[in-house]
Amino acid sequence: VFYKDVDQMGIVYYSRYFEFFEEARTEMLSSIGLDYSDVEAQGVKLPVIEAYANYRKGAYFEQEIIIEIFIPEIPKAKLKIEYNVHPKESDEILATGFTVHAFMNTSGRPIKAPAFIVEKIKKQMKV
Repeated sequence: VFYKDVDQMGIVYYSRYFEFFEEARTEMLSSIGLDYSDVEAQGVKLPVIEAYANYRKGAYFEQEIIIEIFIPEIPKAKLKIEYNVHPKESDEILATGFTVHAFMNTSGRPIKAPAFIVEKIKKQMKV
């Protein structure tokens, strides 16, 4: 956790968790072969249409945190991604959350989950 991430009380400012989620999501999708730039080059956008966080305990300046990320179900019309945040040194949950993403074409119209995305997610989920 960097100094820029904490508030006057020395704990991570609540909105920063959504940025942590975005960074973790981008890395995870890239790790399964779904770089945002490649997905968008195929005419698919993944806007966040819902975001939620539940704060259980504060994270502090210079504390190392881990963000576990998982996709709970095969997407059809939307993609839900869930997050657990805990200190590197323990499994104590500091925060949980999720984001829901729509699948949209380049005109901004909703589409069903493209097959190339579903296949990569199935492979990652070992389904």
